[in-house]
Amino acid sequence: MVQLFKRVLGLSKKESIRILMYHQVLPQSIAYKNDLIVTVENLEEQLIYIKNNFETVFFKDLEVSKSVENKIILTFDDGYYNNLQYLIPLLEKHQLKATIFIPTEFIQNNLNGDEKVYMNFDEIKSLNPNLIEIALHSHSHKNFSQITLSEAETDLLKNIKILEQNKINFTKVLAYPYGKFPKDKERKKEFFKMLERIGIVSAMRIGNNVASYPFKKRFEVNRIDIKYGDSLKVFKWKLKFGKIKL
Repeated sequence: MVQLFKRVLGLSKKESIRILMYHQVLPQSIAYKNDLIVTVENLEEQLIYIKNNFETVFFKDLEVSKSVENKIILTFDDGYYNNLQYLIPLLEKHQLKATIFIPTEFIQNNLNGDEKVYMNFDEIKSLNPNLIEIALHSHSHKNFSQITLSEAETDLLKNIKILEQNKINFTKVLAYPYGKFPKDKERKKEFFKMLERIGIVSAMRIGNNVASYPFKKRFEVNRIDIKYGDSLKVFKWKLKFGKIKL
């Protein structure tokens, strides 16, 4: 409640950070109603608002950006090819930054497919590092709350190894597939110990709340889910409060 009042009053601007969650980007003419899609037209409208009111940063630069007010991180999950087609030109046009979370098995499985669903490793590697930060989204995109600790560790190490093998620079920040991680107190404790042991700096859930940096719970950082049907009015509300209903 205290944090809510602080946000309403515009306080703690330096500590507050909005971390937005997106997936696919498609033009209105071919987009279909799906909460994992944002239209090019809506996204550009949102980016213009962000450019005028916030400063986009990378996870890797958070420490040196602590004094920056109105920080925001734009995140896109899964490495879709339509991000290359439609997101990157918008970022270049408006000179904004974004982080793309990569599930390496998705990329591998799509290499020889007829339909171009995901970027390949060369395309990911070629992205402008001034505009794009690459981060982790697991290897096989399994729900971490439904697999063993050992399976989760093996999966994450594979995610890291494959990006390294493909000489892709990345930040050791993780976006949980489906936003899920173990909830049982002891399992969660061991899971977070594992993340720390393999060098994960922080991890993103969904949560739909405004985060603050330094992260109080660095393996349970909130992202704000931006959906297909969000009007600019709804988008602004989410940036202010994290969620539509308080």
